[in-house]
Amino acid sequence: MTFTPASRLRRLRRTPALRALVREDRLSTDDLIWPVFVCDGEGITQEVASMPGVIRRSVDLTVEAAAEAHAAGIRVICLFPYTDPSLKTDLCEEAWNPENLSNRAIRAIKAEVPDIAVMTDVALDPYNAQGHDGIVRDGVIVNDESVAALVKMALAQAEAGADILGPSDMMDGRIAAMREAFEGAGYIDTTIMSYAAKYASAFYGPFRDAVGASGALKGDKKTYQLDPFNAEEGLRCVARDLDEGADMVMVKPGMPYLDLCHRVKETFGVPTYAYQVSGEYAMIRAAAGNGWIDGEKAMMESLMAFRRAGCDGVLTYFAPEAAALIRAGWE
Repeated sequence: MTFTPASRLRRLRRTPALRALVREDRLSTDDLIWPVFVCDGEGITQEVASMPGVIRRSVDLTVEAAAEAHAAGIRVICLFPYTDPSLKTDLCEEAWNPENLSNRAIRAIKAEVPDIAVMTDVALDPYNAQGHDGIVRDGVIVNDESVAALVKMALAQAEAGADILGPSDMMDGRIAAMREAFEGAGYIDTTIMSYAAKYASAFYGPFRDAVGASGALKGDKKTYQLDPFNAEEGLRCVARDLDEGADMVMVKPGMPYLDLCHRVKETFGVPTYAYQVSGEYAMIRAAAGNGWIDGEKAMMESLMAFRRAGCDGVLTYFAPEAAALIRAGWE
């Protein structure tokens, strides 16, 4: 007896043309934000051992990288500084120094590649002698004093010309405080992409190596970053940050929290992003380096997952490679 399926769904998978015709999501270079690590000096590159293929660049080479990214169709670059340990203090004063690495890099990029959008990180850990995203008093990460410092940091970045500020500290009330400060200082068009649902994750380790925060960190970040068990709390944090004036929101990490990405987009309908963090990147690189997976295919599949979950874009260290493949007609 021959069985005849009532519906042959494979018909639409039969050829590349048919698959392309019914494809539900697309991946574009417009969806990519490239995180770049900046170090001091001139003509300097430094490898990040725990992130194969990722390097720190001095400001001059960061400008060159921004130009190359823009030519490849990447519209946003995100800066993270590797701060000299001698500049790290308990009060994090270097964070709002107009001449710190991030602010110098912002100005240099905007002078040479004005059409690329520059995003920054707003958190104190690159400048904190104790490695935390906020100021530490008697072992406690204090909220309101940290917010005051973060506002000064954010204003310095806005003055330097940053297009998008990414508060990643998870202090309560920081979005409202920054937005009020921007309005008062005339930076009414400065965009905020809040790290609204940032979890206390094991996937951040290589990043802390890249910015030089690993050795400085005392304790953990569980009193301000979210508990990985809590989805509803993540949604409450997103709602709060939107109410306080965030223009866009981010879920971090990315792939382990795709459920949050989907729920944020479905619930709020706002521009929603994910950060494919250093540990996610390192796992794919390591597995590919050992010949266990096809690195190129795994990279692109992982990026497609963010779009399918509802993200409007993704911060990823794979951005230059992914952009080259997309422009070459990857399928």
